[in-house]
Amino acid sequence: MALGTRDALVQTAEALMRTKGYAAFSYADLAETVGIRKPSIHHHFPTKEDLGTAIVEEYIERVRDDFAQIEQQHEGAVARLEALFRLFRASSDGGMLPLCGALAAEMSALPLGLQQLTHRFFDMQLKWLEAVMERGMERGEFPRGSGPKQKAFVLLSLLEGSSFINWATKAGDPTDDRIVQLIVQES
Repeated sequence: MALGTRDALVQTAEALMRTKGYAAFSYADLAETVGIRKPSIHHHFPTKEDLGTAIVEEYIERVRDDFAQIEQQHEGAVARLEALFRLFRASSDGGMLPLCGALAAEMSALPLGLQQLTHRFFDMQLKWLEAVMERGMERGEFPRGSGPKQKAFVLLSLLEGSSFINWATKAGDPTDDRIVQLIVQES
């Protein structure tokens, strides 16, 4: 199925944001890549912030859907965390950074609306991870240790950080889903 112009712009701009960064790509880059003129981009997205907002909002919805699918397909907390790990790794294939991680790296240069969306996205992920951790602890899948909030933060930090290291070194990410076991089993 052929993409419409708006969808092509969103997908292409997301890839540019995940490889070059928000500040480093322009509507000229986007026009060249998609094969349209800049006024056509402005027709769909009057400002770059409008485009960035659409990208992040759609990304947040995709991740919410991914969380729901993980919850449907995996009963236990460890299985859910391992599924998230695999999903996160797959989304970074092709030399791209996680979208909101890339935006967080540019936080001070982002328009306020994108700063708020980036914060909302990380908050959503941390809350979901914390709930999964809490349920795993309640069910005895792993010890309470430092608690669900800290474990959620450590796991998300590891996922985001390993993506940045892999992106910078191009050496291949040496972590695998066994890292989930290390984080949830810590005391």
